[in-house]
Amino acid sequence: MIEALKGKLQEEVERLNYEITFVLPQEIEKARAHGDLRENSEYKAALERQGFAQARVHHLRLRLSKLSDVREADIPKDRVGFGSRVTVQDLDTKQKEVYALTLGEFIDGEDAGDEMSISMASPLGKSLIGHKVGEAVTIALPLGKRRLKILDLLTVHEIAGGK
Repeated sequence: MIEALKGKLQEEVERLNYEITFVLPQEIEKARAHGDLRENSEYKAALERQGFAQARVHHLRLRLSKLSDVREADIPKDRVGFGSRVTVQDLDTKQKEVYALTLGEFIDGEDAGDEMSISMASPLGKSLIGHKVGEAVTIALPLGKRRLKILDLLTVHEIAGGK
């Protein structure tokens, strides 16, 4: 799973590098040809896009560096951690929910069936990490607190192994 995430990040880095190296310089040059740069919106837009792309590449390289330090063997096999699929029950509403913990870059906004991807850096993700099946966690949210009980857990090891 970690290798797949690294691959996805690397693909985005390569796409952005191509844009920074080939596409944007052509757009900037074309916009320069229009004359006065102080009032040239195409020129300003291309420069802004170039700055954004460079910042994103920097961010992705930092993520890749951090992922390189993560070994699947170091991820706990009995507690919620990176890549876990967690089934919880809200202790107040009794509603069950299933979450997949991942990095923010890998949340595409689409739920996979009954499972919702959440970032490990989110309040919910931070609250669940390190807990075991049967434990209750309290999450402080802007609108109040939520109390959840962990009912089931599939770790990255079990998911990768096909369990």
